[in-house]
Amino acid sequence: MLTALQSGHRWPLVVGSGRREWAGRSGVPISGRATDIPAPLTGRGRKAKTRLRASAVGVEEAPAEGSMAVGDDVMRTFLSLQQGSDVRGVAMDGIPGEQVTLTPGIVFFIGAAFADWLATKLSVEAASLRVAVGRDPRLTGPLLRSSLAAGMCSDGVSMADFGLASTPAMFMSTIATGYQYHGAIIITASHLPFNRNGLKFFTAEGGLDKPQIKEILELAAQKCALAAVNPSNQISSTAHVVEAALALDPSLVQELDFMPIYSAHLRTIIKETVNRDDNFDKPLEGFTIVVDAGNGAGGFFATDVLAKLGADISGSQFLDPDGTFPNHMPNPEDKEASEAVSRAVVAAGADLGIIFDTDVDRSGVVDESGFAINSNRMIALMSAITLREHPGSTIVTDSVTSNGLAAFIESLGGKHFRYRRGYKNVIGKGIELNNKGIETHLMMETSGHGAVKENRFLDDGAYMAVQIVTEMVRRKRDGKAGIRSIIQDLKEPLEAKEYRIKIKDPEFKPIALEATQRFHDFVEGGSQRNWQLEAENHEGWRVVVDEGDGLKGWCLLRPSIHDPLCVLNVESEVEGGLKATTQQLVAFFTTVCGDLPLDLSPLEAVLNA
Repeated sequence: MLTALQSGHRWPLVVGSGRREWAGRSGVPISGRATDIPAPLTGRGRKAKTRLRASAVGVEEAPAEGSMAVGDDVMRTFLSLQQGSDVRGVAMDGIPGEQVTLTPGIVFFIGAAFADWLATKLSVEAASLRVAVGRDPRLTGPLLRSSLAAGMCSDGVSMADFGLASTPAMFMSTIATGYQYHGAIIITASHLPFNRNGLKFFTAEGGLDKPQIKEILELAAQKCALAAVNPSNQISSTAHVVEAALALDPSLVQELDFMPIYSAHLRTIIKETVNRDDNFDKPLEGFTIVVDAGNGAGGFFATDVLAKLGADISGSQFLDPDGTFPNHMPNPEDKEASEAVSRAVVAAGADLGIIFDTDVDRSGVVDESGFAINSNRMIALMSAITLREHPGSTIVTDSVTSNGLAAFIESLGGKHFRYRRGYKNVIGKGIELNNKGIETHLMMETSGHGAVKENRFLDDGAYMAVQIVTEMVRRKRDGKAGIRSIIQDLKEPLEAKEYRIKIKDPEFKPIALEATQRFHDFVEGGSQRNWQLEAENHEGWRVVVDEGDGLKGWCLLRPSIHDPLCVLNVESEVEGGLKATTQQLVAFFTTVCGDLPLDLSPLEAVLNA
């Protein structure tokens, strides 16, 4: 099993050639524009003999190419599900006021669209494709998995059902020798509430980006319109899924437990990196490590990685998958979750604690004293580990990292590149810099999403945890202090706050852009003498706030990409500095942006506290 993973712990890369035009199985080219109509969804399995009707109500023949335009409502329904490089929506009732938007019918057409998109990208027939599908433990996962399978298999695609899996494992399935699926999908909504769900897509080149997700959703809308299915009608759209599923060859779907393969890969990394002379196969014997999986998909890391390497994991908690997340949200950023794992570490007398989000693409850690290492601290820790192995490397972060983190990275000889929020933005910038010849080995945002160059630029919380576990073991072995000592020189802000200023207008994007532009002009105009724009900005406008005696805080105003919000971050290095800067910001909003429909109550609440 382990010999299938070549080149140590680096995975062989399989890249297919692609072309920009899509082509359905009938060979009709599809450009991806909203007015183009794809080749008919035929529903062919390898043994299927009859063509599916175009809809559950009986449209037998597909219209001629170009004879029907995709309605705005249908296209809007599908495109509204895009959240950056993911597909996300409300998948079940349960929270008042939140209507279901991600239905089995919609997921069916997304699956069919991904099959066509992938076939064209790789220049192969859809019937030759193999796609892996996994899910986190959300309650809607099994139904959406079946709908996704019906959509893909209706085009003849063979699907491997991984069952409960992590996001990084799904990517690994596209590159690990002996598996090398043409594509992979994880059904997950990360840390979002139990009623949400979503999809993340992978090829051997990595996770799909925003433009590719948009292409797939546009193609899905076209397929839905061609089938004369109303995606907003759950009864008729679900009937279409059932009818399609009944016409499929069941042999196209096979079950495969892939997580042991992924776990063995992680164990190999730890064994080879620690390289314990006296006990190579059990390098974690004598160490106690607590894992808090938050009832997500990360329990395997305790039982199948750490325990098999000799670690005592008896203090671990919430390892069993439960889509209701009964104990706390599986989110390293969540205060309740962070406090829960800290208590568990102290109670167990553990050497280290690890907490994962639902699909294990993010992690946070806790040292032996229960001190939480997340956000800026986590980036600092990973930067120190990275810069020891790759001196002088550039470290890419998101826009809201602290001044202290920048100074910490530079003190270690690294170069800090502060970019935009969004893990795909951060990782994408790292890839871009590497392609330009600028060595960039770590890309990480404050949410905990992080990627390293040696791991195919994949945001993998388990891989990050592996690096920290091995660092902890080596430090203990060499008689050094614990991992917290690595970041002892990180200067953290004394006060910090994020404000989410609501825009009271459905057409919010122009208002958000106008507010941020006025902020720029206000600062440039010198109205606040102790404010100065940062030399480089990639998202909104970040301002250096001179707080006297050589101390500097900052504030950043940026428009939210998806939500009707202006997001404002403020940090201060002096007591009372947060309130002082907030007062200046309120003055700006009331005098300069008084005509804009902004809800300033979050800022006013701080001033009135």
